[in-house]
Amino acid sequence: MLLGNILAQVAPIELPDSVPTAKQELEMLKTLPFDELVDTVVRKMVTFTIDVAIAIVVFIVGKYIIRKLVSLLQSIMSRRKVDRSLASFLVSFVKIALFFILIVTVVGIIGIETSSFLALFASAGVAVGMALSGTLQNFAGGVLILLLKPYKLGDYIEAQGYAGSVKEIQIFHTVINTPDNKSILIPNGGLSTGSINNYSREEYRRLDWTVSISYGDSVDAARKAMLAICAADERIVKMYVEDDNDMRKAGISATNQYAQAMEMCRPNTEVPWAQRGWWHRLWHKPELGDKPEDLKAAKDERQRMLAPKVDRSARVYVSQLADSSVNLTLRAWTRNEFYWDVFFSINERIYNELPLHGINFPFPQMQVHMTPPEADDAPQGPAPETVPPVYDTQHAEGQPQG
Repeated sequence: MLLGNILAQVAPIELPDSVPTAKQELEMLKTLPFDELVDTVVRKMVTFTIDVAIAIVVFIVGKYIIRKLVSLLQSIMSRRKVDRSLASFLVSFVKIALFFILIVTVVGIIGIETSSFLALFASAGVAVGMALSGTLQNFAGGVLILLLKPYKLGDYIEAQGYAGSVKEIQIFHTVINTPDNKSILIPNGGLSTGSINNYSREEYRRLDWTVSISYGDSVDAARKAMLAICAADERIVKMYVEDDNDMRKAGISATNQYAQAMEMCRPNTEVPWAQRGWWHRLWHKPELGDKPEDLKAAKDERQRMLAPKVDRSARVYVSQLADSSVNLTLRAWTRNEFYWDVFFSINERIYNELPLHGINFPFPQMQVHMTPPEADDAPQGPAPETVPPVYDTQHAEGQPQG
């Protein structure tokens, strides 16, 4: 009862329907007495000064945090070996986005309404996006290419009707150099959504030769001669691509014999793995040669999981029985960097060495048979005489008399 009586005596508080605008506040200030007006102005100035000071502090601290975050992002991308163009773009994008959020926050602390700013930026973004739809598509394509890496610098690609080596990957387009040294700029939008033929992605490629021999020549002799040519070239894979790759890596490392000899002469001061402390063994992985049984087990496991090797030795097939020749197809595998050198070299050797084994190369020929006319078809009687024209000397020179 007592609480009800107290609530009944309290006058109800009327809440404003909406927040007064600046004009309404100015009208309210005009109706106030001078003392209250001065007090209100001073109070608002003190509040505004405090808000400005807080906004300045927030801006300085936010700027410091943004600088640290950008530096951290740059170091992470440097350790991850992210493409330089992509790293620069991502750092700039993150920096602009963080500064935009910071400015909007500082403006809100001062007391300025931020919804209008956000609406303005949103409408401006929509307008710019509609005006630059194609450019933004190329921009998105460039980001996808830099992230997914369907090709890299130096790769020989074929796309959008052009073929050449990739010289530069930019945000909006990719620059390629054709074999005759022409620079072509291809928009990244089409490259990110279209088909790309990357000739440099795989380490090994297959070569195909088509050799035409005459009917009657020995196919076995031609096959043996071509296989002997391939066997004599060290750049051609003899059996398995994996074995050829291992041998070439061993050959590359064996060329630097002096460095290896100096390395072997250097005294070994490292402590064996079994004699190291438990703390070191806890935080460090065993090095190569420390645990041979573990390394052998891991190697056997990897070999077991790998697919079986495929025979990539040179082969010769009878591909076509043409009108005037028997077409043989020679297939062999080689490393990507040897492709054209091997192709032209084997072409020349086939042309020079196959005739030594009795193999002939047919080529188009035309035979013309001329038969003399028979006696019955010969013309009868003397040949008609040709009467020369008679010219009048009184007329102009070169005009016959009528």
